[in-house]
Amino acid sequence: MSIHIGGIREDVAETVLLPGDPLRAKFIAENILQDAKCYSEIRGMFGYTGFYQDKRISVQGTGMGLPSHSIYVNELIDHFGVKTLIRVGSCGSFQENIKLRDVILAMSSCSESSFNQKTFKGMDFAPTADFELLLKAYQYAKSKMSNVHVGSILSSDVFYNEDPEEWKLWAKYGVLGVEMETSALYTIAARKKCRALSVLTVSDSFLTSEGSTAEERERTFTQMIDIALNSI
Repeated sequence: MSIHIGGIREDVAETVLLPGDPLRAKFIAENILQDAKCYSEIRGMFGYTGFYQDKRISVQGTGMGLPSHSIYVNELIDHFGVKTLIRVGSCGSFQENIKLRDVILAMSSCSESSFNQKTFKGMDFAPTADFELLLKAYQYAKSKMSNVHVGSILSSDVFYNEDPEEWKLWAKYGVLGVEMETSALYTIAARKKCRALSVLTVSDSFLTSEGSTAEERERTFTQMIDIALNSI
């Protein structure tokens, strides 16, 4: 039995959506999946398994940040045999052409975290999405919407940065936006030979200081969920 999820192997499907917010996991289970059943409430980090278009799908909250996210990704793969993991989360935009509620498909992830530096003894590793998942997500997204972007994002350890201008360096090199989990997801998936993708909704802009409410983040970012489910 896994420490942070509990349950048994049969509780979780081979494909899992990974929202950081456990209440978004609950929203997905109750409004998008069919016949969803809760398999975990440990630490309030809800996990559900149900069906989408007759395919068995799980959704598991992971919390915020690389350490928390990595705990759930490792346990889902090692204890439950998960093969495909798609993060459905929020991010901040670094680029003028990327607006609130646009969707970013993270092709790769930069990071200033020590998460990979520790693993690779100070050397650089380039965490990258599964190409097949990325391609299917892009093709589906482009058929449904125009406000989708593909590129590199930043997975940061710091939410409240004491240097308010630091983001501009990443933006100058074409990084699309920032969140706090994808680098860990892609690295663990690479190590364990699994498929991974991050589909992100822009919740705020570093250029305009616009932002979304907590309720909007929890309940209205449904385009990315649709893209994730239809890229599997």
